[in-house]
Amino acid sequence: MLRERRSRIANREIRKEIKEVMAPEVVQQKSQSLKIIPLGGLEQIGMNITAYMYGDSIIVVDCGLAFPADEMLGIDLVIPDVTFLKNNIEKVKGFVITHGHEDHIGALPYILKDINVPVYSTKLTNGIIENKLKEHNMLKTTKRKVVKYGQSINLGCFRIEFIRINHSIADAAALAIFTPAGLVIQTGDFKVDYTPVFGNTIDLQRFAELGKKGVMALLCDSTNVERPGYTMSERTVGKTFDTIFADNLNSRIIVATFASNVDRVQQIINSAVKYHRKVVIEGRSMVNIVTTAKELGYITMPDNVLIDIENIKNYTDEQLVLITTGSQGESMAALSRMAASIHKKVTIKPGDTVIFSSNPIPGNEKQVSKVINELSMQGAKVIFQDVHVSGHACQEEIKLIYALTRPKYAVPVHGEYRHLIRHAQLAQEMGLPKEHIFLLSSGDVLSMSMDGAEVVDRVPAQGILVDGLGVGDVGNIVLRDRQHLSENGLIIVVLTLERYSNQLLAGPDIVSRGFVYVRESENLMDEAREVVCDALEKCLSRNSSDWGRIKNEIKDSLSDYLWKKMKRSPMILPIIMEV
Repeated sequence: MLRERRSRIANREIRKEIKEVMAPEVVQQKSQSLKIIPLGGLEQIGMNITAYMYGDSIIVVDCGLAFPADEMLGIDLVIPDVTFLKNNIEKVKGFVITHGHEDHIGALPYILKDINVPVYSTKLTNGIIENKLKEHNMLKTTKRKVVKYGQSINLGCFRIEFIRINHSIADAAALAIFTPAGLVIQTGDFKVDYTPVFGNTIDLQRFAELGKKGVMALLCDSTNVERPGYTMSERTVGKTFDTIFADNLNSRIIVATFASNVDRVQQIINSAVKYHRKVVIEGRSMVNIVTTAKELGYITMPDNVLIDIENIKNYTDEQLVLITTGSQGESMAALSRMAASIHKKVTIKPGDTVIFSSNPIPGNEKQVSKVINELSMQGAKVIFQDVHVSGHACQEEIKLIYALTRPKYAVPVHGEYRHLIRHAQLAQEMGLPKEHIFLLSSGDVLSMSMDGAEVVDRVPAQGILVDGLGVGDVGNIVLRDRQHLSENGLIIVVLTLERYSNQLLAGPDIVSRGFVYVRESENLMDEAREVVCDALEKCLSRNSSDWGRIKNEIKDSLSDYLWKKMKRSPMILPIIMEV
């Protein structure tokens, strides 16, 4: 009874606050419910994007990309399917961005081409977004607004307040989304860091204030939900760097980390200054982000510490620190090119100390291991333990947010399915009934109000594949063909028929790519030609002049023969020419 009474009081308070901040005509729309529509970021790490719809207003939180899975051969990026937003483009009021990581902003240049609405973000996040828009020549056509912590913006019937949080990049924000149906808090990626490198600590007081007023739903980060305890402070890495620098006074030091981890870069620079070393920044994304962060005041250093890579020949090894991309073993990143001895400016030497200041993202372990082996073979000392802390909250920090906000509903986000399941269990431990916890899939439409919540619909939410300059032109069928080619190779059958009579004039010639080496398999190729000739004669004896049927007969006969002979099924491509 006491709990129900508290809930009714909280509901009255939040309705009162909404009336204070919203126009009267908005409050009168109470018969409607809020729709929460994750278009990505669930059942996977990356591609975070969530739409909120109430009446004729839609706001979109984040717009990230995902990196391709191993089976997505030749694919560069995966971006969200925003068909739902395109179909409701007149309702979309803007993109609201929590922080500047690729999995939250990377798809913006692609999506803004179709949905050109304003983008709202904090200062550093806006600077990083501007870099991306500049590359796509979209800076002049995209409206951007910098929002400060504690500041609110009004978009349609929504009011969105930016709340200070800590993460592995500065200027990250959680969002308090005030709607006519109730208050929703989306944490974004966060952790509780009481000693951040830059800026102040997470604004726990504001979370508690909102919790007292009444929170309808909490969408909380699930990335580290399987880890007990607390995430270590970013400052602990600075002490580790100091120790490594002190132990390697006579070595050139090369540090690989995420380009977007501005606080980590700052701590490397601090150690370099302490031990009187010059700093070189290498890698395109690293140079872009460090330049932006330095211009905006998020990275500070004495004059003359930063030098151009062209000038490293003027300094001895013990005078240099290189901060570079490639901590995930990416093949074209600067460190990978150094390890493979194909970097134009830097050659790994015996005695170099290379530090991997990140943990491998799941799926990247092999590439990272390969780079470490290549560096070790060239005589470098490689350090990859205890030089990284996560930017995501562990269990006790997530519990703290639940305790402060006391939401009626929980919607775990930002994680694979196992993370979402564990998050749901944790929410139950914090007192939420099982029926108030929603494990959504990307594309689900969750209809929610203070009176109830349920999944009512689905919208398209498959990832769109980006291959070079092509966006969405590679689909499942093309990927299946690429997979087939990569596993079994290609056989091309070329033959020439006389027009009208369909008599064989030349061929069949058989070309193999990725199946067998023709010069070492002459007997197999001769028998394959006979199989093709027999298949062709079979068709012509039935007076079949349909080239489609002839090609299918050739493919079926040759495929059966090769499977019996080799137990392999290459892709077979018949080509018929007519003269």
